[in-house]
Amino acid sequence: MATRGFQGRARSTDGRVPPGQYVTDDFPVLTAGPTEFVDTSDWELTVSDGIVSTTFDWAALHELPMETITTDIHCVTHWSKFDTTWRGVPIESLFEAAGVGDFDFALVSSYGGYTTNLPVTDLLDRDAMVAVEFDGAPLEAEHGGPARLLVPHLYLWKSAKWLSEIRLGDDEDQGFWEAAGYHNYGDPWSEQRYTSD
Repeated sequence: MATRGFQGRARSTDGRVPPGQYVTDDFPVLTAGPTEFVDTSDWELTVSDGIVSTTFDWAALHELPMETITTDIHCVTHWSKFDTTWRGVPIESLFEAAGVGDFDFALVSSYGGYTTNLPVTDLLDRDAMVAVEFDGAPLEAEHGGPARLLVPHLYLWKSAKWLSEIRLGDDEDQGFWEAAGYHNYGDPWSEQRYTSD
């Protein structure tokens, strides 16, 4: 069940919670703007590198290999949620299907105009995916459905909701929150919340 607040916040000391975080059983809804409602019949994801550009519709995305992972997630607003289960297309499979080249950085865009930046290695070397299900059900719009980026080892603002584009390049362009003073990388274990951290 998702709400806009926290229920039963408690500090945990079992080693799974990064510094400054609290555990919640809820799934708080936090966005930079209003919820975007994108129907799967209209949804598209473009993956490009300045030379190659490939667009996947909902059916084409579902033709790619899917995986299910269970992972903890951490929000920059100090909440952590344990054992969340996601199903989606690993970014490595997506990039392979798109035929994009080897680049250092990604700028991720959402329906509604939100952007965030990441090193490509963080999309390929960990559990990053285009998530289409959460806890065995289609991903709800308030949590980024029909498809969102999931990069669970970084603060959740890096896991852009309502995913529409991943653009690769050699230069790092700052995204929405990064340009507003949030950390370029966002590692919860190092408390990289802001550029001064």
